[in-house]
Amino acid sequence: MTIEERLDQGEALVLDGAMGTELERRGVPMHHVAWSATAVLTHPEVVRSVHQDYLRAGAEILITNTFATSRRVLEPAGLGDKVQWLNHRAVALAREACDRAAGERPVWIAGSISSFVAGADVRQTPPPHEAKASYCEQCELLAEAGVDLLVLEMLRDTEQSVIAIEAAEKTGLLVWAGFTCKLAEDGTTVVLRGRDVETPFAEALEPVLAAGGSVVAVMHTDMDVVESALRIVFDRWSGPVAAYPHSGDFVMPKWRFVDIISPDDFAAAAQGWIQMGVQVVGGCCGIGPEHIERLSARLPKQSSTDQSPS
Repeated sequence: MTIEERLDQGEALVLDGAMGTELERRGVPMHHVAWSATAVLTHPEVVRSVHQDYLRAGAEILITNTFATSRRVLEPAGLGDKVQWLNHRAVALAREACDRAAGERPVWIAGSISSFVAGADVRQTPPPHEAKASYCEQCELLAEAGVDLLVLEMLRDTEQSVIAIEAAEKTGLLVWAGFTCKLAEDGTTVVLRGRDVETPFAEALEPVLAAGGSVVAVMHTDMDVVESALRIVFDRWSGPVAAYPHSGDFVMPKWRFVDIISPDDFAAAAQGWIQMGVQVVGGCCGIGPEHIERLSARLPKQSSTDQSPS
Protein backbone atom coordinates (compact mmCIF):
# COMPACT_ATOMS: atom_id res chain seq x y z
CA MET A 1 0.00 0.00 0.00
CA THR A 2 1.39 3.43 -0.89
CA ILE A 3 1.61 6.35 1.47
CA GLU A 4 -1.06 8.11 -0.57
CA GLU A 5 -3.39 5.15 -0.16
CA ARG A 6 -2.79 5.10 3.57
CA LEU A 7 -3.70 8.76 3.79
CA ASP A 8 -6.70 8.36 1.49
CA GLN A 9 -8.03 5.70 3.86
CA GLY A 10 -7.83 8.19 6.72
CA GLU A 11 -5.09 6.38 8.61
CA ALA A 12 -2.71 8.09 11.03
CA LEU A 13 0.99 7.80 10.23
CA VAL A 14 3.88 8.25 12.65
CA LEU A 15 6.65 10.60 11.59
CA ASP A 16 10.05 10.66 13.28
CA GLY A 17 11.29 13.35 15.66
CA ALA A 18 14.16 15.81 15.61
CA MET A 19 17.48 15.10 13.96
CA GLY A 20 19.64 18.15 14.72
CA THR A 21 18.82 18.40 18.41
CA GLU A 22 19.06 14.63 18.83
CA LEU A 23 22.54 14.69 17.31
CA GLU A 24 23.42 17.48 19.71
CA ARG A 25 22.14 15.44 22.65
CA ARG A 26 24.47 12.65 21.57
CA GLY A 27 27.52 14.89 21.55
CA VAL A 28 27.72 15.84 17.88
CA PRO A 29 28.91 19.45 17.56
CA MET A 30 26.69 21.83 15.63
CA HIS A 31 28.41 23.91 12.96
CA HIS A 32 28.24 27.68 13.51
CA VAL A 33 27.16 28.23 9.88
CA ALA A 34 25.63 24.96 8.65
CA TRP A 35 24.17 23.68 11.95
CA SER A 36 23.50 19.91 11.65
CA ALA A 37 24.55 19.52 8.00
CA THR A 38 28.17 18.64 8.75
CA ALA A 39 27.18 15.65 10.89
CA VAL A 40 26.66 13.67 7.69
CA LEU A 41 30.37 14.17 7.02
CA THR A 42 31.82 13.98 10.53
CA HIS A 43 29.46 11.62 12.41
CA PRO A 44 27.57 9.50 9.86
CA GLU A 45 27.24 6.60 12.27
CA VAL A 46 25.38 8.81 14.75
CA VAL A 47 23.04 10.12 12.04
CA ARG A 48 22.26 6.53 11.07
CA SER A 49 21.78 5.56 14.71
CA VAL A 50 19.25 8.36 15.25
CA HIS A 51 17.26 7.14 12.26
CA GLN A 52 17.38 3.59 13.60
CA ASP A 53 16.17 4.67 17.03
CA TYR A 54 13.19 6.42 15.48
CA LEU A 55 12.36 3.30 13.51
CA ARG A 56 12.52 1.20 16.67
CA ALA A 57 10.28 3.77 18.34
CA GLY A 58 7.64 3.18 15.67
CA ALA A 59 8.28 5.86 13.05
CA GLU A 60 6.96 5.07 9.59
CA ILE A 61 8.45 8.13 7.88
CA LEU A 62 12.09 9.20 8.24
CA ILE A 63 13.16 12.74 7.35
CA THR A 64 16.68 12.99 5.98
CA ASN A 65 19.34 15.14 7.63
CA THR A 66 19.26 17.60 4.73
CA PHE A 67 17.53 20.49 6.50
CA ALA A 68 20.69 22.59 6.10
CA THR A 69 22.47 20.98 3.12
CA SER A 70 21.46 23.50 0.47
CA ARG A 71 24.14 25.33 -1.50
CA ARG A 72 23.15 28.68 0.04
CA VAL A 73 24.15 27.25 3.44
CA LEU A 74 27.08 25.04 2.52
CA GLU A 75 29.01 27.55 0.41
CA PRO A 76 29.32 30.11 3.25
CA ALA A 77 30.45 27.19 5.43
CA GLY A 78 33.25 26.38 2.96
CA LEU A 79 31.53 23.17 1.82
CA GLY A 80 30.21 24.22 -1.58
CA ASP A 81 32.08 21.36 -3.25
CA LYS A 82 30.19 18.82 -1.14
CA VAL A 83 26.59 19.81 -1.87
CA GLN A 84 25.87 16.76 -4.00
CA TRP A 85 27.77 14.34 -1.76
CA LEU A 86 26.14 15.50 1.49
CA ASN A 87 22.60 15.32 0.10
CA HIS A 88 23.14 11.89 -1.45
CA ARG A 89 24.92 10.54 1.62
CA ALA A 90 22.18 11.77 3.96
CA VAL A 91 19.59 9.80 1.98
CA ALA A 92 21.84 6.74 1.94
CA LEU A 93 22.16 6.86 5.75
CA ALA A 94 18.38 6.85 6.11
CA ARG A 95 18.13 3.88 3.72
CA GLU A 96 20.84 2.03 5.64
CA ALA A 97 18.91 2.60 8.85
CA CYS A 98 15.82 1.09 7.25
CA ASP A 99 17.80 -1.96 6.17
CA ARG A 100 19.01 -2.44 9.74
CA ALA A 101 15.95 -1.59 11.79
CA ALA A 102 12.71 -1.47 9.79
CA GLY A 103 12.20 -5.20 9.41
CA GLU A 104 9.30 -6.08 7.14
CA ARG A 105 7.21 -3.00 7.78
CA PRO A 106 7.03 -0.18 5.24
CA VAL A 107 8.99 3.01 5.81
CA TRP A 108 9.06 6.09 3.61
CA ILE A 109 12.07 8.39 3.25
CA ALA A 110 11.25 12.09 3.09
CA GLY A 111 13.86 14.49 1.77
CA SER A 112 14.03 17.63 3.89
CA ILE A 113 14.41 21.00 2.18
CA SER A 114 14.13 24.06 4.37
CA SER A 115 14.33 27.82 4.33
CA PHE A 116 17.32 27.64 6.69
CA VAL A 117 20.08 30.09 5.77
CA ALA A 118 23.74 30.34 6.73
CA GLY A 119 24.18 30.87 10.44
CA ALA A 120 20.39 30.96 10.88
CA ASP A 121 20.72 34.66 10.05
CA VAL A 122 17.60 35.75 8.17
CA ARG A 123 19.60 38.62 6.69
CA GLN A 124 21.28 35.93 4.56
CA THR A 125 17.99 35.04 2.86
CA PRO A 126 18.85 34.96 -0.86
CA PRO A 127 17.08 37.04 -3.53
CA PRO A 128 14.46 35.14 -5.57
CA HIS A 129 16.71 34.09 -8.46
CA GLU A 130 19.36 32.67 -6.11
CA ALA A 131 16.73 30.99 -3.98
CA LYS A 132 15.22 29.32 -7.02
CA ALA A 133 18.58 27.92 -8.13
CA SER A 134 19.32 26.61 -4.63
CA TYR A 135 15.92 24.97 -4.14
CA CYS A 136 15.91 23.43 -7.62
CA GLU A 137 19.37 21.97 -7.15
CA GLN A 138 18.58 20.38 -3.80
CA CYS A 139 15.22 19.03 -4.96
CA GLU A 140 16.92 17.38 -7.93
CA LEU A 141 19.71 15.94 -5.77
CA LEU A 142 17.28 14.38 -3.32
CA ALA A 143 15.15 12.99 -6.12
CA GLU A 144 18.28 11.47 -7.69
CA ALA A 145 19.17 9.90 -4.35
CA GLY A 146 15.83 8.12 -4.26
CA VAL A 147 13.68 9.78 -1.62
CA ASP A 148 10.02 8.82 -1.63
CA LEU A 149 8.76 12.37 -1.11
CA LEU A 150 9.97 15.89 -0.42
CA VAL A 151 9.10 17.79 2.74
CA LEU A 152 9.49 21.56 2.56
CA GLU A 153 10.24 22.69 6.08
CA MET A 154 10.16 25.98 7.94
CA LEU A 155 8.11 27.76 5.28
CA ARG A 156 7.85 31.21 6.82
CA ASP A 157 7.19 33.78 4.12
CA THR A 158 5.08 33.73 0.99
CA GLU A 159 7.70 34.54 -1.65
CA GLN A 160 10.36 32.00 -0.65
CA SER A 161 7.72 29.34 0.06
CA VAL A 162 6.23 29.60 -3.42
CA ILE A 163 9.70 29.33 -4.97
CA ALA A 164 10.44 26.21 -2.90
CA ILE A 165 7.17 24.47 -3.75
CA GLU A 166 7.48 25.21 -7.45
CA ALA A 167 11.00 23.74 -7.43
CA ALA A 168 9.87 20.61 -5.59
CA GLU A 169 6.87 20.03 -7.82
CA LYS A 170 9.16 19.83 -10.86
CA THR A 171 10.57 16.53 -9.57
CA GLY A 172 7.25 14.75 -9.85
CA LEU A 173 7.53 13.52 -6.26
CA LEU A 174 4.97 14.03 -3.53
CA VAL A 175 5.49 17.45 -1.94
CA TRP A 176 4.55 18.28 1.64
CA ALA A 177 4.42 21.91 2.74
CA GLY A 178 5.56 22.50 6.32
CA PHE A 179 4.74 25.91 7.80
CA THR A 180 6.39 27.41 10.88
CA CYS A 181 4.05 29.59 12.92
CA LYS A 182 3.96 31.73 16.04
CA LEU A 183 1.59 34.11 17.76
CA ALA A 184 1.75 37.75 16.75
CA GLU A 185 2.41 40.49 19.25
CA ASP A 186 -1.34 40.76 19.83
CA GLY A 187 -1.19 37.30 21.41
CA THR A 188 -4.00 35.85 19.32
CA THR A 189 -3.22 36.05 15.59
CA VAL A 190 -1.26 33.09 14.18
CA VAL A 191 1.44 34.36 11.83
CA LEU A 192 4.35 32.87 9.93
CA ARG A 193 7.61 32.96 11.84
CA GLY A 194 9.17 35.07 9.11
CA ARG A 195 11.75 37.78 8.81
CA ASP A 196 10.50 41.32 9.42
CA VAL A 197 6.82 41.18 8.48
CA GLU A 198 4.31 39.15 10.48
CA THR A 199 2.26 37.55 7.71
CA PRO A 200 -1.03 36.11 9.01
CA PHE A 201 -0.99 32.35 8.47
CA ALA A 202 -4.54 32.46 7.13
CA GLU A 203 -3.48 34.89 4.40
CA ALA A 204 -0.35 32.94 3.41
CA LEU A 205 -1.92 29.52 2.91
CA GLU A 206 -3.83 30.17 -0.30
CA PRO A 207 -1.06 31.75 -2.43
CA VAL A 208 1.54 29.24 -1.24
CA LEU A 209 -0.63 26.15 -1.75
CA ALA A 210 -1.67 27.41 -5.17
CA ALA A 211 1.90 26.50 -6.18
CA GLY A 212 1.43 22.87 -5.14
CA GLY A 213 1.68 20.47 -2.24
CA SER A 214 -0.28 17.35 -1.27
CA VAL A 215 0.01 17.56 2.54
CA VAL A 216 0.02 20.66 4.74
CA ALA A 217 2.06 20.49 7.93
CA VAL A 218 2.33 22.71 10.97
CA MET A 219 5.92 22.12 12.03
CA HIS A 220 8.80 23.71 13.97
CA THR A 221 6.07 25.54 15.87
CA ASP A 222 5.66 25.93 19.65
CA MET A 223 3.41 23.29 21.19
CA ASP A 224 0.92 25.85 22.48
CA VAL A 225 0.41 27.36 19.00
CA VAL A 226 -0.17 24.12 17.10
CA GLU A 227 -3.88 23.71 17.72
CA SER A 228 -4.71 27.27 16.65
CA ALA A 229 -2.60 26.89 13.51
CA LEU A 230 -4.25 23.56 12.69
CA ARG A 231 -7.71 25.11 12.91
CA ILE A 232 -6.65 27.64 10.30
CA VAL A 233 -5.42 24.83 8.05
CA PHE A 234 -8.63 22.83 8.39
CA ASP A 235 -10.68 25.90 7.52
CA ARG A 236 -8.80 26.37 4.25
CA TRP A 237 -7.46 22.96 3.17
CA SER A 238 -9.31 19.71 2.44
CA GLY A 239 -6.30 17.44 1.98
CA PRO A 240 -4.19 15.52 4.52
CA VAL A 241 -2.68 17.47 7.41
CA ALA A 242 0.46 16.83 9.47
CA ALA A 243 1.73 18.20 12.77
CA TYR A 244 5.28 17.98 14.12
CA PRO A 245 6.12 20.82 16.52
CA HIS A 246 9.26 21.61 18.49
CA SER A 247 9.89 22.04 22.19
CA GLY A 248 12.61 24.24 23.67
CA ASP A 249 14.57 27.30 22.54
CA PHE A 250 17.28 27.81 19.92
CA VAL A 251 20.30 30.08 20.18
CA MET A 252 22.61 29.51 17.22
CA PRO A 253 24.28 27.12 16.93
CA LYS A 254 22.87 25.13 19.85
CA TRP A 255 19.44 24.25 21.16
CA ARG A 256 18.61 24.98 24.77
CA PHE A 257 17.14 21.82 26.26
CA VAL A 258 14.91 23.52 28.78
CA ASP A 259 11.21 23.02 29.37
CA ILE A 260 11.06 20.13 26.87
CA ILE A 261 7.61 18.58 26.93
CA SER A 262 7.41 15.13 28.50
CA PRO A 263 6.78 12.11 26.24
CA ASP A 264 3.41 11.46 27.91
CA ASP A 265 2.22 15.05 27.48
CA PHE A 266 3.46 15.09 23.89
CA ALA A 267 1.61 11.87 23.05
CA ALA A 268 -1.57 13.18 24.66
CA ALA A 269 -1.36 16.41 22.66
CA ALA A 270 -0.75 14.48 19.45
CA GLN A 271 -3.82 12.34 20.10
CA GLY A 272 -5.79 15.55 20.33
CA TRP A 273 -4.49 16.66 16.92
CA ILE A 274 -5.46 13.31 15.45
CA GLN A 275 -8.96 13.76 16.83
CA MET A 276 -9.06 17.08 14.99
CA GLY A 277 -8.25 15.23 11.75
CA VAL A 278 -4.45 15.27 11.58
CA GLN A 279 -3.10 12.18 9.81
CA VAL A 280 0.68 12.52 10.17
CA VAL A 281 2.15 13.18 13.61
CA GLY A 282 5.70 13.47 14.85
CA GLY A 283 8.12 16.00 16.24
CA CYS A 284 10.73 18.58 15.37
CA CYS A 285 13.52 20.12 17.45
CA GLY A 286 13.64 18.85 21.03
CA ILE A 287 11.34 15.89 20.37
CA GLY A 288 13.27 12.62 20.61
CA PRO A 289 12.78 8.86 20.22
CA GLU A 290 11.11 8.57 23.63
CA HIS A 291 8.38 10.96 22.51
CA ILE A 292 7.82 9.07 19.26
CA GLU A 293 7.76 5.73 21.06
CA ARG A 294 5.10 6.95 23.48
CA LEU A 295 3.07 8.39 20.62
CA SER A 296 3.35 5.24 18.52
CA ALA A 297 2.24 3.07 21.44
CA ARG A 298 -1.02 4.99 21.65
CA LEU A 299 -1.95 4.61 17.98
CA PRO A 300 -3.61 1.57 16.37
CA LYS A 301 -1.15 -0.63 14.54
CA GLN A 302 -1.54 -1.69 10.90
CA SER A 303 -2.23 -5.40 10.55
CA SER A 304 -0.98 -5.75 6.99
CA THR A 305 2.67 -6.58 6.36
CA ASP A 306 2.52 -6.53 2.58
CA GLN A 307 2.57 -2.77 2.23
CA SER A 308 5.37 -1.18 0.23
CA PRO A 309 6.71 2.37 0.09
CA SER A 310 5.89 4.53 -2.90
